[in-house]
Amino acid sequence: MAKTSAPAHIGSKTLLPAAINGWEMFLYDQGRSPNTVKAFLSDTRLLTQYLPPDQSIGAVTTDDLNKFFEWMEKGRGVACSPKTLSRRITSVKSFFRWLHQHGAVSMDPAEKVAQRSAISPIPQVLTDDEHESVLLAADRHRRAKKADARPYALVALLLNTAIKKSECLGIHVNHFELDGKEGPYLFVRYASPANRYKERKIELTDDWVAAYNEYLAQYKPVDQAFPWSPRRLEYLLEDVGEEAGLTKHLSFDMCRWTCALRDYQSGIEPDKVRQKLGVSKIQWRELFIKLKQLNGEVKT
Repeated sequence: MAKTSAPAHIGSKTLLPAAINGWEMFLYDQGRSPNTVKAFLSDTRLLTQYLPPDQSIGAVTTDDLNKFFEWMEKGRGVACSPKTLSRRITSVKSFFRWLHQHGAVSMDPAEKVAQRSAISPIPQVLTDDEHESVLLAADRHRRAKKADARPYALVALLLNTAIKKSECLGIHVNHFELDGKEGPYLFVRYASPANRYKERKIELTDDWVAAYNEYLAQYKPVDQAFPWSPRRLEYLLEDVGEEAGLTKHLSFDMCRWTCALRDYQSGIEPDKVRQKLGVSKIQWRELFIKLKQLNGEVKT
């Protein structure tokens, strides 16, 4: 792209905060959404916490930026996920590209900064033997002298539906259709209209319905199907995992990925798996790579 005139007040000796303010005006002039601008500015302003306050934009080097991102990743003391780091590198690159294209700096110090992959580590899943052991451990609570169907109702639901923790906590008792003509199913619903695309119907098994009816009789939930704190339910999963002899920590995420992998291995079409997970086609690109990695189709 050909260089255009720099904003009158921005040059190589301009300090970082003033240059970022100029970029903010430019982004709004380009019609960027407030959320996009906010994210760009939040990421870029972190530079002011690292670089000396009297360092001009023309004095920033590629080495400065590489050390900044290393500090961001390892030295700042605040967790920075691969996805967040990737986004912040993109923001800083966009900022310095704009300065260079508008003639405010003679060279773009961010051009040679390597972009990091935003793909997070491959998740853990249950093997077939572990899957059976977990369900047996949960089912033993149903058969105990003091019968308790809650562990099985929760664990079997997660391993059958692949719902997320937040979705599980959002289930109300009227989200289950147990006697419909199409068979039993769970309707995953969202309060916010922005998340309506994630809403979906997921089939349930007759075995799970029997356990759930036992659970209803024992606990009598009125509104929320599992009316406990997220941490309490996490502890419940961990307890079942320990009783099953797992060396892994049984979690919502592990159950979700285990279900997705088993569905995929059973021959269910990938797009059907995507719909069951409730993710967009864009999100599915990364998730499907992970699924194929878990299935041994792609090298990790």
